[in-house]
Amino acid sequence: MVALMALIGLFCGDRIRALARSYDDLPVPAPALSWAPSWPALEPVCAGVAALVAWRAGLPYVCFAVIGVALAVIDWRTSTLPDAITLPAYPITALALLPTGELPRALAGGAALAAAYGLLWFVRPQAMGFGDVKLAGLIGLAAGALGWQAVVAAAFCGQLLGALYGLTLLVSGRGTRHTQFPFGPFMLLGALTTLCLAW
Repeated sequence: MVALMALIGLFCGDRIRALARSYDDLPVPAPALSWAPSWPALEPVCAGVAALVAWRAGLPYVCFAVIGVALAVIDWRTSTLPDAITLPAYPITALALLPTGELPRALAGGAALAAAYGLLWFVRPQAMGFGDVKLAGLIGLAAGALGWQAVVAAAFCGQLLGALYGLTLLVSGRGTRHTQFPFGPFMLLGALTTLCLAW
């Protein structure tokens, strides 16, 4: 089954590449991202993510993982998390989680994490976009099926990875304290880490 998920991920990677290119005409608000890569290894990366999540977390989480790859790529290249992908991902992820029997807790996790990020956005709207708030709800939905500890861990890992990247930009001289960069990929990487480590 893991091998099958890898093949599906490989196929999805090609589709994600085409989808990401359709957003390339969007203006990039963060000049520091002019060096964003062209993702030559997108297909094997997507295959690896799908296989890893299927192995460590289970089949119900593969859809979320593949959608997460698409959102991470687009956000990294354009600093945009399109509603056309994020919003439909909610019902898709919820339906995929039905077999876990944990959908009520997943919905509660999604609402809680969206509310937490919504508060952060309200207090400091210049620090994150509202797309991050909507993404947080999706991450909370996926992690919530694993338990409240997974929701907290996913949020913490995303914040930590984003902070480490910002620190790297600062230390390397490629950015300042005010340099903006897309936060969605780090949120999603934190969620992926949580899915793969949670039991």
